[in-house]
Amino acid sequence: MEECIAAVATPIAQSGICVIRLSGEGAIEIASKVFVPVKNQSLLEMEGYRAAYGHIVDGDEVIDDGVALVFRAPNSYTGEDVVEVSCHGGLAIIERSLELFYRSGARPAQAGEFTKRAFLNDKMTLTQAEAVMDVINAQSFLSLKAANAAKRGALYRKINEICEDITKIDGHIQAWLDYPDEDLDLVDSDDVKKNLYKVKDDLENLLSNYKLGNLIKNGVKTVIVGRPNVGKSTIMNFLSGEEKSIVTNISGTTRDIVENVITIDGLMFVLFDTAGIRLAEDVVEKIGVERAKAKIKEADLILFVIDGSEKISKDEFEVLKYCEHVPKICVLNKVDLGLVENSINFDQFDCVVETSSKNPQTMESLKQNMISLTQLNSLDSDAPLLFNERQKLAVQKALDELKNAISAIESGFTWDAVVISIDAAIDSLLELTGENLSEHIVNEVFSKFCVGK
Repeated sequence: MEECIAAVATPIAQSGICVIRLSGEGAIEIASKVFVPVKNQSLLEMEGYRAAYGHIVDGDEVIDDGVALVFRAPNSYTGEDVVEVSCHGGLAIIERSLELFYRSGARPAQAGEFTKRAFLNDKMTLTQAEAVMDVINAQSFLSLKAANAAKRGALYRKINEICEDITKIDGHIQAWLDYPDEDLDLVDSDDVKKNLYKVKDDLENLLSNYKLGNLIKNGVKTVIVGRPNVGKSTIMNFLSGEEKSIVTNISGTTRDIVENVITIDGLMFVLFDTAGIRLAEDVVEKIGVERAKAKIKEADLILFVIDGSEKISKDEFEVLKYCEHVPKICVLNKVDLGLVENSINFDQFDCVVETSSKNPQTMESLKQNMISLTQLNSLDSDAPLLFNERQKLAVQKALDELKNAISAIESGFTWDAVVISIDAAIDSLLELTGENLSEHIVNEVFSKFCVGK
C-alpha cells in the first residue's frame, strides 16, 4: 500500500457540500486525527462501508461538521484504505481541512492518482480507467451511455476476445516450431490466413467505429454555411433555442464564428454559425470569410443554407466547392416567401430540408435529418468503441502487424517471420488494455485526469 494521498473530489468552489478523499497507507489513522465522530468511537474502530457524523477539528477548535465514510482495503475504489469526508463547501473550510490532513501525514494527490492506483491495484483495466473521465465529461445522454459501457468493460472484453483468437493462432505455430518431433497438427497456411483475416475484420470494424465514438464523445461539429443574408443566424437561433446570433436584414451581419452546443435526442451537436461567404472587400468581413472556410474543413456535418425564394448566386456555387468532403444538408430557407426554380443540382446533397422562421415545425424536420446523417441513431451505444487517439493507434498498429503476417505467409516467408508480426500485434493490444504498458504511458494517461479522481 502506497503513502496516503488527499485531495478534494468535488469542484473547488462555493457549494453546499465538498468531498475530501484520502487513500493509502494510514489513511484511516490520518483521517481520525482530523475528523472526530460525535459518538465515542474513532474512525480506526469503524468497519468498512460505515459512515459517521462528526466534526473536523484542529485540536480543540471545531472547523466544521460533516460525515466521514470509511472503506477498508481491498474493498474500495483504489483498492487501498479510503476515507471520504463530506463537509460544507465553503472555500475557507476546504482550504483549512486540506491543510489539517496534510499536516497529519497525507500529501496532495496528483492528477488522476486515485484512479491510477485503482488501475495499478487491478480494480479496473486501463480502458475502464480512461472511461471514468469520459463519464465525468459526458455532455449528452448518448455519450454518457457509451462511456458507461466502456467503464463496464465493453472495449476491454472485445480486445480480450480478439487477443485470445490471435494467441490461439500464435500458440499453434509456436508449438509446431518448438516441438517438431511431437505428434502435432501441421500448420496449414490457408487455415492460418483464414483465422488471421477474421481477426483483421474485427480490428477494422473497431477502427471504423472510431469516428462514431468521437462524434458521441466530442459532439458533431456542425457548420452552418451560405452566402450573406440567407438566414444562417436564424437557423442557428432556432436550433439553439436562444438568441446566439444577431439577426437583421443587413447583409453580412455575422463577421466571426458563433458557437453553441445543443443536444438532439441525446446526441451532442457543436454548432458554428459562420460569416456569409462571398467576395468581400471589407477587411473584417474578409477575415470572417477565411475563418468560415477553415471551419468547413473541420466539419462533421454541414448545413448549407439557401434562400429558397431567390435564385442561387455565383457565390453559393463557390461555397459548395469547399463542402465536397463532408455530409451536408441543403436547407432551403424562407420557403414561406415562395420557392423559385433553381439551377442547383440537389443530388449533391445528402438531403434537402425546407425551413421557415414562420413555421417552427420545419426545424424539427431539420433536427431529425441531422441525426440520421450522423448514422448514430442506429449505433448500439453499449457496443465496444474506441474513444481516444491512444486506443486508435494501438488497434491500428495491431492491424498493420496482422497485415504484415498475412503478407509474409502469402510471400512464402518462414513461420518464424510470421510469428514476429503476430507477437507484435498481441503486444499492441495488450498495451491498449494496460497489461503491457510502460510507466511513461501510464503517467501520460492519468495526467489528463482531474485532481481528486
